[in-house]
Amino acid sequence: MGLTNVRIISYSEAIREALAEEMSRNPSVFILGEDVGAFGGVFGVTQGLFEEFGPERVRDTPISEAAIVGAALGAALVGMRPVAEIMFGDFVTVAMDQLVNQAAKARYMSGGKAKVPLTIRIASGAPGSAAAQHSQSVESWFLNVPGLKLVIPATPYDAKGLLKSALRGEDPVLFFEHKMLYAAKGEVPEVEDEYLIPFGQAAVRRVGSDVTLIVLGGMVQPALTAAEQLAAENNISVEVIDPRTLVPLDKETILQSVEKTGRVVIGHEAHRRGGAGAEIAAIIAEEAIQWLDSPIVRVAAKNVPLPYSPVLEAYVLPSVSDIIQAVRDVTTYRL
Repeated sequence: MGLTNVRIISYSEAIREALAEEMSRNPSVFILGEDVGAFGGVFGVTQGLFEEFGPERVRDTPISEAAIVGAALGAALVGMRPVAEIMFGDFVTVAMDQLVNQAAKARYMSGGKAKVPLTIRIASGAPGSAAAQHSQSVESWFLNVPGLKLVIPATPYDAKGLLKSALRGEDPVLFFEHKMLYAAKGEVPEVEDEYLIPFGQAAVRRVGSDVTLIVLGGMVQPALTAAEQLAAENNISVEVIDPRTLVPLDKETILQSVEKTGRVVIGHEAHRRGGAGAEIAAIIAEEAIQWLDSPIVRVAAKNVPLPYSPVLEAYVLPSVSDIIQAVRDVTTYRL
């Protein structure tokens, strides 16, 4: 990253900093969710905020995602800036009506008069043997819903900058935090060096010339590992692109890379069928097919519920070796 005046902090610490800074900056920002208060959140992300800001602004709720999102939506519509936490992304199904039929449509159906500055933090992905109801990556469920912004940060730097942008916006944002990234560490500027990351601006994590590898969230680091191995063992130059936000999507960066490399692999931890990779692949097929020298290949979870068994879970989830094989496949393909 090459930043100056930085510290090395964890993904969860970066999120906590963003929340604390925005709560200090704007008294209308408050947090609500299950165990977010004195307990500090099931993954420890909100630790210390209850003591700093008090029970009015860090609110524990009943175990009801419908109530959490419904209350947050109501607060947003009357001028507050709520941050609702969904403890496990799988549980967002309980609040689907509030999100899909209400929050996503309020601004449109009011002719732009109603603003919905609502941020939903969603703990996503497989944390390791948490089984089928606590391990899903659910971002693609919302791709078909106009009115929602979808954010998937892969680094502590992005987590902080993107969350601060979400908390200053006027639209509902679903902010997906991969559970296995909470402990991951990276460079983040000092607190006094404030920064925001705009939505719709992808990050090129590694520059390459042979294959474009587009990956989301928790798949970014495995993709970089695969790219390094491919360069060392096969002399294949892989360009790794992290969209950072699915809605809005930075098509320009993706298409520019595809024009350069002519080959595409897309990776995410969500299930392959109907996943975000399918939408990205469709965009490339519609707008960049003239540059493709091989079929687009997707690397994703197999289309079965996530198993509890560690061995079976590893088989179902995409791996570094899966990425490597996909890249080799597209580079050896001949029209």
